[in-house]
Amino acid sequence: MRYKSLRGKHSLKINKLILLIAILMTPLSVMSGVKFKHSDTFWLSVGGGVRMQLDSKKSDLDNNSDFSFDSVRLYVAAQIHKYLKFSINTDKQNHDSTDLIDAIARIEINPSVNFWFGRTLIPGDRVEINGPFYGLTWNQYRQPLFPADQGGAAGSLGRGEGGVFWGTTKRVHYVLGIYDGLKGFSNRDSNKLYAVRLAYHLLSIESNFGYYTSSTYFGEQGDILTIGFSFQNQIDGTGSVTESGDFYSYTFDILSETVMSDGGVITLEADYKKFDSDFTPVSPPTSGFDSCFCLFDGYSVFSTIAYLFPKVVGWGKFQPYARYVNNSPSDARSSDSIEMGLNYIIDGQDTKFNLNYVQGDANASGFASRNVGRVTFGLQLQF
Repeated sequence: MRYKSLRGKHSLKINKLILLIAILMTPLSVMSGVKFKHSDTFWLSVGGGVRMQLDSKKSDLDNNSDFSFDSVRLYVAAQIHKYLKFSINTDKQNHDSTDLIDAIARIEINPSVNFWFGRTLIPGDRVEINGPFYGLTWNQYRQPLFPADQGGAAGSLGRGEGGVFWGTTKRVHYVLGIYDGLKGFSNRDSNKLYAVRLAYHLLSIESNFGYYTSSTYFGEQGDILTIGFSFQNQIDGTGSVTESGDFYSYTFDILSETVMSDGGVITLEADYKKFDSDFTPVSPPTSGFDSCFCLFDGYSVFSTIAYLFPKVVGWGKFQPYARYVNNSPSDARSSDSIEMGLNYIIDGQDTKFNLNYVQGDANASGFASRNVGRVTFGLQLQF
């Protein structure tokens, strides 16, 4: 266990929390972090991840507190040939059923030539490819999301059925994908969704699993300055059965991470996202969303700054951060939010605590919601 080094000097409250986590995670942790290896090209690995949180919300209409499992995931990967691997990942959120989020046949020939087929992550901006486990902030989904993150007809958790060609050539990282995208609604001709991401690494070349990304490496990969561009398009990708609209979106994102002489790390992240959904419901975003597959139309921006203190305090290091988001739809009022947070990093993205406060009316639909103040205490574990 990761916590066997704890001593009685820690508070009873912390010990109870750790005991609760251990009990909750026992069925998963028995299997997790295990690799069965026959040879370098024939193996099976099993892992898992969990994000849990306790949050308190306050608005003009209500005040409430809630404990929830933001995400519980099982990771399974295997290799059966020099060039052939497989990945199967599941996700369960709070009391929802367990979903199969990834089922990928991975043909990986060399760093420049790789093909993934099946149910895979659709290329997008850095935040969407991060997934919840590799973001810098706890509440990174307050911008409008791509179609596959809307759930149901166009995909779920950023995934869809299709295939990608990806690779790295010197400082350029590229991902090209073709997917089913929206099924039904306005897409009566079964037009495909096309997705592209290009990233250029000016300093250190980021190292991740496949074409996935992260919003911080805690200085472990040196100085980073990466500029990314992504694009998605689907004809008839938004609208209703009786009226269709084309969808396209492009984004620019940048990540800078600087390791200071004393070991401290400054991280800067920013993103500009433009949506053109070519379809406007009669009453956005309420009644129109009940009868159509309606997407945000307009633009959104965010910026984040963080500093990882070099000194180890107790088990880990502190990383305070601040994030600002602004969503500006073309057919409704703008919204924004500010998040002030503190990460306590014990083992990178595998073990960390988070405490944050969010104030604002920005959310993942892109349209303004109620102005809510929210305090969240979260824990993330991966094995």
